Amino acid sequence: MNATRNRLDATRWHWQHGPIDLILSADGEPAVVQAAYEACWVRFVDVLPEFVGELKLLRQPVPGNAAHGDCALKGPVARRMWRACHPHRARYITPMAAVAGSVADELITAFARKGISRAFINNGGDIALYLTEGQQYRIGVLADLAEFSGEKLAGDQALDANLTLDAATPVRGIATSGWRGRSFSLGIADSVTVLARDAATADAAATVIANAVNLEHAGIARRPASSLKDDSDLGDMLVTVDVPSLSQPLIDLALSRGIEAAQHLQEQGLIEGAALFLQGRVRVAGGAHQIGGLCTRYTQITTEAPCSKYAAC
Repeated sequence: MNATRNRLDATRWHWQHGPIDLILSADGEPAVVQAAYEACWVRFVDVLPEFVGELKLLRQPVPGNAAHGDCALKGPVARRMWRACHPHRARYITPMAAVAGSVADELITAFARKGISRAFINNGGDIALYLTEGQQYRIGVLADLAEFSGEKLAGDQALDANLTLDAATPVRGIATSGWRGRSFSLGIADSVTVLARDAATADAAATVIANAVNLEHAGIARRPASSLKDDSDLGDMLVTVDVPSLSQPLIDLALSRGIEAAQHLQEQGLIEGAALFLQGRVRVAGGAHQIGGLCTRYTQITTEAPCSKYAAC
């Protein structure tokens, strides 16, 4: 399976290699941007073979008694995955929880050079950013992609939230998890979007918080992860496959459990903020000033600070 790359428009590329599916873009001096793309591509084609060689270890949970320096993995992406998951080792978590964010973090380093003003790498919704002084990105948040057609996605009215992140903030990574996404979840959140200092950290934290948005309910359908994907790192653990319409008190209960987990991670300094979405309700922890423009179909039930909408740049 060969890596492929296709230009989408004047500033964006689509790169794919097996399960790694990227949209990436950079702004700056044309010659420098081109050189950065080529350096990034050289690294990109090696990431998957390097990663596959350590899959067996990557699918093993991080031991609860592991010290930070106990990582037995060799590759830089694999080691980044392990380190991002290490703070969550008290619960079941494998380095695979941070795979998309770790790949994005590895590749964004190619753009950290004089002559480039900003760049992003979006790996299936987990995003690594490079921003120089005065630069920013505006990022849309959509809690449930399945509800919208391509036409409806064209405007801001389709978004559940939007973020404006500038170079003055510490956020350089954004990740989303939830049972409606492409990965399995133990919880029932439509989605949880996390802001952190890098994408790997955000990726692992989004998994943990999404798992915490949970409750017992007879209508919630769960199946062993192994029955859905035979090589899942979750083995026979039950993952969510369907969630019925829930009453408002149950939605609020599930979200309160998730927000407790998010606040704990914020107190540890692992995340800058998170937005948790479930059936028309949202709760925001930390970084609330960065998450604005909530759609009317979502009701913001509590925040840690008032939200304000940033103007697009």
